Order: sequence, then C-alpha cells, then structure tokens
Amino acid sequence: MTEVTSEEATVLANRYRLERRLGHGGMSEVWLATDLALDRRVAVKWLKPTLATDPVVAERFRREAIAVARLNHPNIVAVHDAFEHDGRQAVVMQLVDGKSLRQLLDVQIRLSPELTIHIGSCVAVALDAAHRAGFVHRDVKPGNIMLTADGRVMLTDFGIAKGLDTVEDDLTSPNIMMGTAKYLSPEQVRGRKLDGRADLYSLGLVLYECLAGRVPFLGETDADTALARLQRDPTDLTRLRPTVPRGLVVLIHRLLSRNPNQRPATGADLRSELAVVAAEPPVDLDGPTIEPPGRFHSEVRPAGRDLVPGEPETTRRQTSIERQTPPTIEQPVTGREPKIAARPDGDHTPSRPIRAKPGRGLQQRWLPSAIVVGVLLLVAAIVAVLLWVMLGTDNDTASQGTVPVGESPATTGGTDAAPAEPPVPATVNAIAAYDPAGSGGENDGQAASALADGNTATEWQTVCYASPFMNKPGVGLVVTLDQPSTGTVEFEVLSAPYQVEVFTSDDVPAQIDGWGPPVAERSFAAEPGEVRVRLDEGAQHVLILLRELGPDQGCTATNPYRGRIGEVSFVP
Repeated sequence: MTEVTSEEATVLANRYRLERRLGHGGMSEVWLATDLALDRRVAVKWLKPTLATDPVVAERFRREAIAVARLNHPNIVAVHDAFEHDGRQAVVMQLVDGKSLRQLLDVQIRLSPELTIHIGSCVAVALDAAHRAGFVHRDVKPGNIMLTADGRVMLTDFGIAKGLDTVEDDLTSPNIMMGTAKYLSPEQVRGRKLDGRADLYSLGLVLYECLAGRVPFLGETDADTALARLQRDPTDLTRLRPTVPRGLVVLIHRLLSRNPNQRPATGADLRSELAVVAAEPPVDLDGPTIEPPGRFHSEVRPAGRDLVPGEPETTRRQTSIERQTPPTIEQPVTGREPKIAARPDGDHTPSRPIRAKPGRGLQQRWLPSAIVVGVLLLVAAIVAVLLWVMLGTDNDTASQGTVPVGESPATTGGTDAAPAEPPVPATVNAIAAYDPAGSGGENDGQAASALADGNTATEWQTVCYASPFMNKPGVGLVVTLDQPSTGTVEFEVLSAPYQVEVFTSDDVPAQIDGWGPPVAERSFAAEPGEVRVRLDEGAQHVLILLRELGPDQGCTATNPYRGRIGEVSFVP
C-alpha cells in the first residue's frame, strides 16, 4: 500500500486527508482518508489522472455517486460526498473494515453452505433495495461484495449501474457488454433489456462459486466465457459437492436459468427462499462422508442470521443458523470431520472372512467328485464338436443358394412377392428467409442464393443492425424438404463472430418459441466456418437461426453488423 507522509499529505476539497492507498482498479484509486470536519475515517474513490479528461468517464463516475446516494440500506456501502479536485472526480464512501469475498475465496476456495446462504441473503436484500430504487447493478461479483469481521455483508461499486425506467443515456455503448465476463447474465451477453433478474443470475454465479470453488463457465477468452452460458447449463452442484443441501442446489440452479422467468422474481423472494433452505435438516448421506483432503477441510462458518441487517424483528425465523454462535471472518473454524461408521457393538475391528481348517470329520473329500466332473466335461466337449460339424455343413449348403422346396430364392413369403424398392431420399424443396420479429421475411429474394452450388460467392445476407444481437431473438432461413426425413443439414456461416441454432418442425411456426428446443447445442465461433447438425428425428422444415451477427465493412458505422449464410444442403 502507498503511504503518505505528513509532509506530503494530500487534502482533497480542504476536508479529506489521504492516508494510504488501499487499492486501484481500471478507473480509479481507493484511498483511506480522514474526514477532518467530522473526525472519522472514510474511503475516497478518486478517478485516475489518465481518465480525468474523458468527459464520458467522468460523468459516469459522478452518476455513480448520485445513484448510490439514493440508496440508504445497511447492506449497501454508503456514499457521503462527491466533488471534483484538480480536475478529477472523487467520491467519499463509508469505510468497510473487512475484506472482499474475492479475497476470502482466494484463500478458502470453498465456503460452507451456511455462510453461502448468509452471503446470498444479504446481497439479495441489497439488490432488492437497488431494484426498487430503479437501478440494475450489472456487476455483481465477489470483488464487489465486502465482508466484515463481525459477519456483515455489504454490496459496493455501482459504477456501471443502469436505471430501469430512465430515458437518460447511461453512457455505455449498446454494442459493448458491460460487466465482468465470468459473472454476466445471458441477457447481458445477448444485449437484451435488463431488469433485476439479471443481477440475481450474477448472484447465482457467485453462490455457485462459493460452494463449488470455481465458476461454472470459463473459457480461454472473455468472449468464450461470456458465450458459454448461452450454450449449456452449469454442472450439477451435487456432483461437485454432494453434502450441499438439495434445496440450496435447486435454488442456485433456478437462479442460473437462461430464461429470466424461471428465476426468483425479486431479491426479496430470493431472500425468503434462502431462509426456507436454511431451515432444512442437514444432508444425511448413506455411508461415511469424507471430503477431499487438504485446503478444502477448512471452511468459514457463517455469522448468525441475526446479523443480517434490514429485516424486521417480527419476521425473523429461528433457523439452525440463528442458533449458532457467529465466528469472525478472520478466524475460520475447521470444517466437518469425516464420519466413520461404527459397528453397533462399538467394535471397530474389520469384519474379515474366518479362514480356519475344519475338523477331520467335517472335511470334504474332493477326489471322486473331480473324476466324475472330468468325465462329464469330456462328453460335453465331444457333443459340442459333433454339433459344430453338423451345423457347419448346413451353413455351407445354404450359402450355395439352396432354398426349401416351393419357395423362391428372393423371398420366403411366397412365389408372387416382389422385392421392396429402396426409399427415395429427401431433397431440399424450398428455402425462405425467416424474421418473425420483423417483417416476416428478411431479404427473402436472396434466400435461394444460399443453397449449395459450389460457388462460395453466392449467399444470403441479413440487413445491417446496430447491435450484434439485433435486439430481437434472431433471424435466419427455413429449409423445406420434399418429405419428412432424418439426415444432416450443412451450411456455412460467412460472418463472424457468430452464434447459430438449428430447429426442426412439421410446419413453420409464426414465432421462434413454436419451434421447440434446438436439435443440438448452439454453434458459435470467432471466425467464419462450416456447421453440420444431425437431425435424428424426421421433420420437413429446418430453421437455421442466427443469434449473433458479425461486423461487416459493407454496413454503415451506425449499423455495422450483418449475418451471412451460404452453401446450405441436406444429406439424408
């Protein structure tokens, strides 16, 4: 940490004396300071000099102070003051004497279910207060969750918060995903309009990491990490940590639903559901419960629920957590010791087979029985050889074309039966553009150009869009076969980066939801490429739906994104 000596002490706004730098991020530095007017310690968040001349960054920084100043909640780090000093914006905040959840997880790796529930409950009520005040946080992650030694949990850093209903420009590009890649909601990745359920998804990722020791989606790049949550569901927490209460696993997986409607509606609802889970009896596994050795044995136990601020005393429920003595965050206690199953009589001696020689009168004599068994085996071998010779002769006769009298070699069903003709394979009968959220058919006149003809210059294109996610579910092509069939649809996506899904149906639904689930996992790549999708269930109509478009030099700066598909074919 950077110390400031008394000779060179910096006083901001003639009131706040900087003591030492606590940390820094991409936009600002955070300093421990003394409020000379009120004689108290505070945290000062000071915009970096390199960004002070950027009016957009400075205004966003100022708006954070205004936004948080409206939020008076015990689980949200309070803002006391905001001003400009030497051309740099500064925000004075409540000083939290503790550490971030990120710092705790870097040491502990995994937390106990009880502490995870406590953290989730506190952040849930903080988010509920922000949402009711009209803000979406958009950057819920362990680094923005503070823990104190007495068990308090506080949410901070509303630097990219966005108003839910405001028409004011939020100073962020519509084509840039705001937030941290590992903790983005699917709506943020797709560029959709957000509500409070996007923050609850991010909180679900945080709780998942608290229990599993890692986030469920992680790719080689930030883009891969962000897109992964659109492709698959997270690994079942029960597989990673069987001792987690089943109700907590189900709730976290609900938070991580790609469909916002399947998540809890509000932070208050989530808090209530966590309270129900906290009251569940502990998991009772059959057999010994042994967790992996090493660092995973040390788990921080939670503070009691009576330390969760903001809840009316009359509504607090006495759960197993409330009856525990809350330890401090700085002094973790040892996790559960492995259970060892004991015999009912208390004897821990391993039960092994008794190997002792019986008395002479009880010994079994094996010599006559061995002779009889040997004779029987010899007779069985002779019979087997004879049968093999006889069956081999019959097979040789059949292979020479001999058939029973009165039957034709072509059929055993009668002399008049004709051989069955092979089925005629399905072919592409028509192809059309599909844009249910637009005019119905986007550049439909070009659709036939997408069919495979060996010429990569012929293709179908979308119109140009301002966002790669088009602000709608997608747009694409419908390939119609002359008859329902199974097979493989092949095509080339000539724009990148891209995301594309394939659906099938016996008709052409008016809306994308009518197609049902995709027939395979979503395909995506950073470069143009060929896509092959196997259709195992017979269908007559195939929808190739672009979910993300790539930048196109043929478009304008205002609408720079376009999708392109070519060489579409169907192989039965």
